[in-house]
Order: sequence, then structure tokens, then C-alpha cells
Amino acid sequence: MWESGIVVRRQRTIQRPVEVRGIGFLTGASIRLRFLPAPPGHGIAFRRIDRLGLGADPVPATIEYTVPRERRTAIERGGVTIEMTEHVLAALYGLRVDNCLVELNGPEPPGCDGSSQAFVEALFQAGFEEQDAPRDVFVVRRGLRAVDEKRGAEVAARPLSPPALVVGYDLDYGPASPIPAQALALEITPESFARELAAARTFVLEAEVKALKAQGYGRRTTARDLLVFGRDGVIDNAVRFPDECVRHKILDCLGDFALMGCDLYGEFRARRSGHRLNRELIRGLKLSQGAGGAAGGSRAA
Repeated sequence: MWESGIVVRRQRTIQRPVEVRGIGFLTGASIRLRFLPAPPGHGIAFRRIDRLGLGADPVPATIEYTVPRERRTAIERGGVTIEMTEHVLAALYGLRVDNCLVELNGPEPPGCDGSSQAFVEALFQAGFEEQDAPRDVFVVRRGLRAVDEKRGAEVAARPLSPPALVVGYDLDYGPASPIPAQALALEITPESFARELAAARTFVLEAEVKALKAQGYGRRTTARDLLVFGRDGVIDNAVRFPDECVRHKILDCLGDFALMGCDLYGEFRARRSGHRLNRELIRGLKLSQGAGGAAGGSRAA
């Protein structure tokens, strides 16, 4: 046991390969994604089998391999890019699957219904296996913020006692938005993730959908595949939770926090934040690692 009271757990992988098939939201491609077991210390990495000639090495899902994108998180190595990784990463991180090779035959995971639910169901089918190695831990020891003053957006990390991972989000796009103001904070465990967050879907405004399709995105995606908000509310669909939008924002945060490559302990609070600010916060936490000490395979800052 570490002096902070944190019990360092063992790393986990899955027991057997499983797959998820679907349509890519960005490209409209038919995608086959496979989750494969991986050894201790492997971490989460993506391998595109359609691009093995260009880069046979998997792309690690860590902050060092991210590339600039708006509205999504992408990773790249050796000219091979995987787009929209956040919902897959949220499923793995939320269920504490630390070592896994994610194999896919296209440039993005299947969009499914815009949530992590299909990935969570597949991972439960695969089963989980503890491994003979400790999981690295990062404990937030002092506050850190990433801010976009122009948009009034912020995501912050601060210490939390007793140690846990708590993520909160305040969503408020103003009185003219068809998306109502929502706020939620949750302690993240595999149970709470599967029950409270995994099924929360991507949401967009109708005007945003038109703009994205004009750019060539989402050609095979309809309002039934995710939550599209028009002037009078959700179009051709229904919400799964009264506050589904803020739940999805927390899910997105977890997908980006997975880029840290270890368990996080602290309180994280976001307001109007998106993937870019989330990644900026993780970079800041990574830079702060050198300021703390390590014990029992763990690192604190």
C-alpha cells in the first residue's frame, strides 16, 4: 500500500479477442474493429491492418502521439492516423483494461450509436484477466487548469481526499440553445462507467450536421445514429437519460484522460471544454510528473 492510502492494483487485459463492426461516422467506411489481449506494459495501441505496408508498428494511445483535431481525438505514427479514438478509449479506460491492441481495417473506429456501449458490451464478452504487474498511478498533488478564455471554456484538476477519480462537467450553451443546461459529477469506477456513462451518445446541432456533411463527413450517418438537436429538440430520436449530453461530455473526458497511460486520482471539473482542452490538461499533467516522487510503481505530482 502506498503512503497516500492508494492500493496499487494489478494491470488488466482481456481474456480473448472480440470484435465490433459498424460504419465510420467521418468516412462512412464499413469498419471491423478487434480488441486483442496484450502483455503487461503494452498499454493501449491501435493498429490499422489496411496500412501495414506503411507502418507495421501499432500507434500508442498516449498524448505524445496525438495530432491536432477539432471535435475529436486522433493519434498518428509513421504517417498512419486513427481518427475519433475517444469512445473506444473511454470504454477501455472506464473498464480498467490497461493492455490491449485495437486492430481495425480503416481510419476510424465504427461509430455505432455515438456512445461507448457497443465497445463495453464486447469487452464484457471478452472477459478480463489480471496480470502480474502493477498499474502506474498518477495522483494530482496541486491544481492545474487549461483555459480557453474566448469560449469561456475550462478544464481543471485538483487534489482529492480520500483518493478517487471524480469527473464533473457543467454544460450550458446559453438560453438560445435547444440543449438544456446540465451538470453532473461522478466518481468513476468500472461499475459507474458501465451503468451511468457508456450508453451516453454523441450530440450535435442540426446546423453543425449540415456543415459537416458539406465538408464530406458523415455521409452514411443519420439522426437515428446519434443525437441531433434541432430548434425544438432532438430530431428523429429520444434521449436515454434526461442529462445524456453532459454524461457524454464526461465520457469524452475519460477517453482523453486515457491518453495519460495510467490511473488518475484527483477531481477533474470541466466547463464547456472539448477534446483540445482535455488534451492540453493531460500534457500539463505529464509535464508535472518530474516534480513528484515515485513509489510502488506509482508517480505523484
